[in-house]
This record gives sequence, structure tokens and C-alpha cells, in this order.
Amino acid sequence: MNKPNAEGLARLKGGKIYIAGHRGMVGSALVRRLRDAGCEHLLLKTRAEVDLENQQQVHDFLQTEKPDYVYLAAARVGGIHANNTYPAQFIYSNLMIAANVINASHEAGVQDLLFLGSSCIYPKSAPQPMPEDCLLTGVLEETNEPYSIAKIAGIKLCESYN
Repeated sequence: MNKPNAEGLARLKGGKIYIAGHRGMVGSALVRRLRDAGCEHLLLKTRAEVDLENQQQVHDFLQTEKPDYVYLAAARVGGIHANNTYPAQFIYSNLMIAANVINASHEAGVQDLLFLGSSCIYPKSAPQPMPEDCLLTGVLEETNEPYSIAKIAGIKLCESYN
């Protein structure tokens, strides 16, 4: 992870930061990096504390805590077998997580939100390395299409709010 510049770091240090998915691979790396950078106001909630698929819980949490920054690293993830076995759960869970956190962040006046995507959002036959502008230009990999579509919907929701 790149080190933020001095201005960005000072801004983060003074703010309240919510990391959704702080126990996952990427979320836990974010927590370590932010703590190493001196950020002291990290909001870390487990699924038992705030169910990100529950619109009211997410709304209430963000309205109460009023974070300045949100990192959305939470997602239902799995391998090819899980994606093929439970496609409805993957698209539903990831759509709900993205929609609830992004919308509630907007309503709570969050300054900046970082929504983490995935390389699987790009077409199956995307050129390598993948340029951002090839998003939505071809067929997605079938084995993770529901997950990919939910991630793309989250990106488009962020773009729409911007």
C-alpha cells in the first residue's frame, strides 16, 4: 500500500474512520496501515455489532457515529465452488452491503468513501494489464458473475453520488 502524502495523512489522522470489513484480508491490512500512520479514531464493528445487510442498522450506526471517512472492504467472498453453489446469496449480500453502506454514508455526510472493487469486475477477455476503461465492455467470467455484478453496481452507485 502506498504511503499517503503528508497532507492526506494529516487529514486522516484527525478524522474518524470507519473500516467496513476490518477483519478480512484487505480490511485488516488497512487497519494496520492506518494505525501505523497514527490514525487513532478507527471505528471497527463486527457483523454481530452492525449487520451491513441490514439497512436500518447501517443507517443508525453511521448517523450516530458520523465518520469522516469510510473504507468499504466488506463483502461476501468465496472461491469458484462457493460462487457457483450460492450465486443468489453472493449477488444479494454484496448488493445489500454496497447499497446500504454507500447510501448511509452519503446521508451521514461522510467526506470520503473508498469502495474496494475487484479485478473480476472486468471482462473475461480484458487486455492485460487491465485498463479501467474496459469496464463493461465484455462478458464477465461466469464463475463469479453475481459477485462481479454487485461490485459493478457499487461502483456505479458511488459514481452517481459523485
